Amino acid sequence: MDMSSMMSAQLSQLRHTVSLSVMKMAQNTMAAGATAMIQDFSNAQQSVQQAAQAAPHPTAGKVIDISV
Repeated sequence: MDMSSMMSAQLSQLRHTVSLSVMKMAQNTMAAGATAMIQDFSNAQQSVQQAAQAAPHPTAGKVIDISV
């Protein structure tokens, strides 16, 4: 093998390694973002449920409107 082909092979391996590293970092970032969104959604659902339980309808079951 001559020097040019060896350097070309090393450069190709380096590019492959760097692209894998960048892909792993992007996946980790996306996974962290997805985890944060799921947690925020869970917190929002809990606060909506708590608000629904804490503030019942003011006249529900107290006044009956019947017309004949």
